[in-house]
Amino acid sequence: MSVSAAVPVPGTLQPYAIGAVHSSGISSGGYMATQLHVAYSGTFSGSAVFASGPYHCARNMLATALNACMNTTQDPQLAQLEQTTRDWSAQGLVDPVANLAGDPVYVFSGSGDTTVKRPVADALADYYGRFGARVRYDRSSAAGHAWISPLGPNSCTVTQSPWINNCGIDAERDLLGHLLGSVAPPSGSPGGTLIRFDQNAYAPGGSAAALSLDDKGFVYVPASCAGGASCTLMVALHGCKQGYGYQGFGTGFIDKAYLNEYADTNDMIVLYPQAVPTATLENPNGCWNWWGYLGDSSYARHGGRQIETIMGMVRALRGSTPPPVTDRVTLPSVDAQDGYVKAAADGSGAAVGPLEDSYGLALGRGTDSKVNRTLLSFDTSRIPAGKEITRAYLTVSRSSGAGDPWASPAGNRLLVDVTTGCFGTCAVEPSDWSAAATVPDGAQIASFSSGSASSTDLSAAALAALDRAGTAQVRLRFTSAPASTAYLFVNQAAPATLTVEYR
Repeated sequence: MSVSAAVPVPGTLQPYAIGAVHSSGISSGGYMATQLHVAYSGTFSGSAVFASGPYHCARNMLATALNACMNTTQDPQLAQLEQTTRDWSAQGLVDPVANLAGDPVYVFSGSGDTTVKRPVADALADYYGRFGARVRYDRSSAAGHAWISPLGPNSCTVTQSPWINNCGIDAERDLLGHLLGSVAPPSGSPGGTLIRFDQNAYAPGGSAAALSLDDKGFVYVPASCAGGASCTLMVALHGCKQGYGYQGFGTGFIDKAYLNEYADTNDMIVLYPQAVPTATLENPNGCWNWWGYLGDSSYARHGGRQIETIMGMVRALRGSTPPPVTDRVTLPSVDAQDGYVKAAADGSGAAVGPLEDSYGLALGRGTDSKVNRTLLSFDTSRIPAGKEITRAYLTVSRSSGAGDPWASPAGNRLLVDVTTGCFGTCAVEPSDWSAAATVPDGAQIASFSSGSASSTDLSAAALAALDRAGTAQVRLRFTSAPASTAYLFVNQAAPATLTVEYR
């Protein structure tokens, strides 16, 4: 089958009469489609994915992404993923999980896919079932790792560029029928308008490239939707190496996904956000962020930088005013005032830790059975006067460690306490271990085993506690003392940072 493709024209995202919103994607785009659906289930009514696994499968760790979420050499631990989702829902970090009950979800996995193996897709179907979603799971073909489309230039079983395969079925009819309830036959060729727009306008901080996103995004608008008809919105997410800016790939995914033809006859707008490779090894293949690259530990929930960029696009298309692009300042911690304090689990015998210069700032239970807490100071007078703070988050880098303090005991959390000014004097002192914070538990940092990690966004109360005229001090502490040695050292080679966004 061969049809003509829509030619992109420059433009902007305009509001349309949009009702239901759905997500879809392949591979890394499948993971992002699921992240959007779970994090914003109050907005997204369902999802369709090819060749991907359960929500938050990678847990901010590339090794887990490779071994548990593509291969089968590591258990994806579905019960833990379910509990994390329920916990985040209770904390407001994702929309209420009750929204997922009854939502249509389409999952496709080919038996010839050795990139994301069949048990990983099985786990995705199982995950959604735990929340009462209506899952349709197509595992009837020998497809390789690809988006499946009648327009696919590849035969069904191969895994190669452009990763769009023809398996003799109309998967788009199937997935849209499941998501929408019924579906009209597609048009012979796209008759709507493919608009190329600037993604920088929706990226937190105003720079799409800083988030591994292209400056160009696309939206396909059928004539009926442009004319005022009530339409659905499909957010369609390409896979790795399929983005517009990846080595000249261009609009290959947009042209061959076989969604625009159905959009024409089913009053459906299709949004095609675009990711790009980083210049570093963080994301060389232009994948969507489903393992926490570029230090974004919020990647799968509210505040995830790519998620929020896409949500800004969705709001613009639905007629909601997108949040204004904010400016930001990144504040390094004041090295002379950083340090850590060690004490018994009950806080007795507190003393300033002596190993900062050798190893970094300690957290968790050390080999001496003492429990360590870290203090960081920031010159928050550098936040421009007269600006409204809209968001702030802390970033730390791991230097070394032993054991897993997040798992001892299970569910242990690394909290960020915030105080206006300093806990005592701004120099680290033993009393800082147990001193009262202005805002205890103002944010938290998820488990990470290497590199850097960012906290969740500071709560509204923690933002208000930032001293605009002087110093803000934070304390990192685990909620529970590990039962045995389990610790990490952070920021030996470089200071921690506090990123503050404002408008």
